[in-house]
Amino acid sequence: MPLPDQLLELSALTLLLLVGAAFLAGWVDAVVGGGGLIQLPALLTALPADASTGSVLGTNKVASAAGTAISSWTYVRRIAPIAATAGPLIVCALLGSAVGAGLASFIPRDWLSPIVLLALIAVGLYTLLRPAMGLVHRPRHSGRAQVLRAGAIGGLVGVYDGVLGPGTGSFFIIAMVAVLGYGFLEASVHAKLANLTTNLGALLVFGLQGEIWWLLGGLMALANVLGGFLGARLAIRLGSGFVRWVFLVVTGALAVRLAIDTVTLFT
Repeated sequence: MPLPDQLLELSALTLLLLVGAAFLAGWVDAVVGGGGLIQLPALLTALPADASTGSVLGTNKVASAAGTAISSWTYVRRIAPIAATAGPLIVCALLGSAVGAGLASFIPRDWLSPIVLLALIAVGLYTLLRPAMGLVHRPRHSGRAQVLRAGAIGGLVGVYDGVLGPGTGSFFIIAMVAVLGYGFLEASVHAKLANLTTNLGALLVFGLQGEIWWLLGGLMALANVLGGFLGARLAIRLGSGFVRWVFLVVTGALAVRLAIDTVTLFT
């Protein structure tokens, strides 16, 4: 396990920027998901070049799990989740994330940004081309169909979260809006619960592998918690229309950022 004194390799300014990135990531993640697209690139840039993929992803999970726990609690207090959706979504997400985390060490670190960029562009375009999607909560399925579709969403996005992580909340939300007919706000409630589960599942795997910078993760977790609490309260107050616009702005800005990183990587 990396020792706390490895933090001495990071400057005070770098630590401050990482904490700031964690706060912003927590806010964004609570509103639309995808906070990892802020937090993970920050860690990829700040941690030493010899830090393993597992160290980067595991440390990211410490902060993400803490922030997601707080935003989940804030949402559930105001909007009750639907058991037939939440149950299979959470169980399959947990299994998927554990499988994905086990596969993460086989993925070269240089591949992370390009893979996330492609996924992000696809989701952003899909949402932009359907302006009315998710503004009204109109569930399309019930009974077995609802359970099976929720489970499939949980499993597929869970594997992605275990392997990479950033954008998981956004992918949960857009899948429930597109497949189940949920409004953005109602989808966010279930996405937070599923995302919390995947974070904990992947965190367990990374912890057992001994690849987490716990002290750095703890500092970033405190900032992520504060951002998550404030973001969830604002989303509940302003509704699905606000969540959709933040979703589009965030995905657009982060796509540009990741595109720049990808071009720089391969030039």
